[in-house]
Amino acid sequence: MSSGIVHLSDLHFGSEADLAKIEAVEELVPDLEPRVTVISGDLTLRARHGEFMAVRGLIRELERTAPVFVIPGNHDVQWWWRPLIPFGGSMKYRKFSRYFGPVIAPTLSIPGVIIASALTSHGIAWGSLTYSVGDLAVKGHLSRGEIERVKARFAQADAQQLKVLVVHHNVLRGEVSGRMGLAWWKRAQRRIVDSGAELVLCGHDHQELADQLDGKVVVSCSGTLSTRLPGDRPAAFHHLYWDDTAIQVEQYMWDMNLCIFRRSNVYAFARNRRVDEAKVSAQLG
Repeated sequence: MSSGIVHLSDLHFGSEADLAKIEAVEELVPDLEPRVTVISGDLTLRARHGEFMAVRGLIRELERTAPVFVIPGNHDVQWWWRPLIPFGGSMKYRKFSRYFGPVIAPTLSIPGVIIASALTSHGIAWGSLTYSVGDLAVKGHLSRGEIERVKARFAQADAQQLKVLVVHHNVLRGEVSGRMGLAWWKRAQRRIVDSGAELVLCGHDHQELADQLDGKVVVSCSGTLSTRLPGDRPAAFHHLYWDDTAIQVEQYMWDMNLCIFRRSNVYAFARNRRVDEAKVSAQLG
């Protein structure tokens, strides 16, 4: 298995950040030697400047080891600027863009892997509305436009590259919360499977999970590093490896006695490569 991806999520810098856990991650990541670190949203608690500045400090430290790939979560969106008003999107992501650049849903292609993100954090938006008032600005949705852009990018990738989709909201039901992160989640799951993704990285639920969607797409849902823990679950993050035949997810769990992250569960999934044979032949010349 080649060295791969460190997957973090839901840091919640602000009053609910757990600095001991964040510092432990800073110390451990260089030893894991990832090719890229992915943070799948909810960097902050209230999308405040001081919170974003603190996240920038963490990212600069992590970048000493490998590139850092970051997307916004629902807590990073200033949805109160223009809820439900068309053409107000740029205002909602203004602070995030100031600190992390104008591309809200980035793509990264490096040897062996292509990582594409799809924006699911829209604040109060028509596609995210449900019958529950408690879901306002919390639920996400995966639009057709977002997944079509990702699908086109995966279609252009080398046949040997692992195709990784990054979204914020959990795409499988949380074991403790019992909740789906996305509105219209069945449709969203179909779109993900159809996109060509082999691996999905997500968060939002605050509980670690490694499983498969429709028996085809591996899902890594990273836990939180904050104090917002579901039930009695410890904080957690994931480290992922892959080769031509399999994807492996290692879970690192917080040891309260030693105040360190320790490797615990390891999950291995067969790699479901949907390869275009004509494209492979053309690339091989």
